[in-house]
Amino acid sequence: MERRRMTKGTVRLTDRYADRRNAIYEPLRSEGVFTWDCLYGQEYALAGLYRMSRDKHQEMRSAAEALGRIYAKTVSVVQQGEPALWAELGLPEASFGAIALRFDETIPTLIGRFDFADTPGGLKMLEFNSDTPTGIVEAFHVNGAVCEAYGAEDPNRGCSAMLGAAFTRMRELYRQAGCRTERIVFSALDWHEEDAGTTRYLLAQSGLVGAGFAPLSALRVLGERLWSPADESDAAELTPVDLLYRLHAIEKLAQDRDDDGYPTGEHVLKLIADRELAVINPPSGFAAQTKALQALIWNLHETGRFYTPGEHEVIERYMLPTYLEPRFPEGMAYVRKPILGREGSGVTIYDGSGTAPEENGEDEYLHQPMIYQQYAELPPIEVETLTGPYRGRLLWGCFLIDGKGSAVVARVGGRITDNLSFYLPSAFSG
Repeated sequence: MERRRMTKGTVRLTDRYADRRNAIYEPLRSEGVFTWDCLYGQEYALAGLYRMSRDKHQEMRSAAEALGRIYAKTVSVVQQGEPALWAELGLPEASFGAIALRFDETIPTLIGRFDFADTPGGLKMLEFNSDTPTGIVEAFHVNGAVCEAYGAEDPNRGCSAMLGAAFTRMRELYRQAGCRTERIVFSALDWHEEDAGTTRYLLAQSGLVGAGFAPLSALRVLGERLWSPADESDAAELTPVDLLYRLHAIEKLAQDRDDDGYPTGEHVLKLIADRELAVINPPSGFAAQTKALQALIWNLHETGRFYTPGEHEVIERYMLPTYLEPRFPEGMAYVRKPILGREGSGVTIYDGSGTAPEENGEDEYLHQPMIYQQYAELPPIEVETLTGPYRGRLLWGCFLIDGKGSAVVARVGGRITDNLSFYLPSAFSG
């Protein structure tokens, strides 16, 4: 995917912020790949550049790989479990048949993202987005353009090649398992600029010959197949889908119904369970998405079971005590999170006295079971914005692509990172 070239090093930190921002993001908007540098009428993508050390970058990628292996080991056992376990983990009943399908037990998902807090005690993993992670275009595409504009070194250089290799290997795994893989469709909500743009970017990077995009609204369940238009024209005929990449959360899919009330989402999940439809991310990504899995991993760690001594060291170093009920000593701050919540929705921080000084305020996921996690404070940071200096908190994400640590992405927001938090490009410090 070619980018409108910007002369290397033409943007300087001494330039006016608004001018720098326009010089960086106008070419990106024009090429049509990253068009959501502003979201909900507000600035989203910043024109600053966070300088990170090579040691911290390498540790983050190594931590993601090590945690990925722990998740893969745990998810493999969960997938062999009983419906009672899956229900306790908060997974939708409609997904149970699909969850049991295992294709590669060495990875927890194909495209995932671990979120980290860089604390005085080291990196601490807050959660794993293994089903439908976003921030992909920012990390794999935009970050390089911003670094190029400043003449800086991109920590994510070369990572986009990992995407194509991952999609190719997953397709071959499905083919070897006896699944049809000829007709490939990438799908998302077409009206959602970020989701549709992310999905089209992955389609372009996938290298899968003959693959195309179809909005979720154009997909149809007919008989024992999923169907989509053969192309994006209004008059296109429906053809069956063999392999589907969908940027649509599993818990939302399980609830989807058509205009007549028919449970289309449940039907799609049954097609997956019956191997009539292969999906990316694979079913293991469904199981890894629930934050209740963090509580399970921590429980097994506390009891000294299941994991090797080296795996216990990784859990102790990078994970936080997490439970299905608040079990923290008096005076210790903790966070309550919905087990399938996203973008900080429904998250509440409790201080050591048990009061809640900060909560997200959104109620989309408040009906879900909760996990309780020891609070890890995000480091403070001040950044430039179009409205002036902003003092916020820095959150790191590190993508796990086919089991390998990959691109990193930084967000700046409040103590709870939500969908209005800024994207902050990053470069090596030297």
